[in-house]
Amino acid sequence: MARRRECGTSTGMSRVPVATIAGILGFLLYIGAVVALADLVLPHHWLLQVAYFTVAGMAWVWPVGRLMRWAARK
Repeated sequence: MARRRECGTSTGMSRVPVATIAGILGFLLYIGAVVALADLVLPHHWLLQVAYFTVAGMAWVWPVGRLMRWAARK
């Protein structure tokens, strides 16, 4: 009797390439939005600018972390 091997992989596309493409496209869109909104913040007080760029510089970390965890799941 022949033994069937079950490898547990799906026939669909791997999550890593999907996450890579989604991450790059999402990051480019995010950069565009941050730059466009920065034009509204630049005429204001420097403390508002510091707050905006601090938040904008770190806000991408949470979605990218979730995307990486999704891509690493089996």
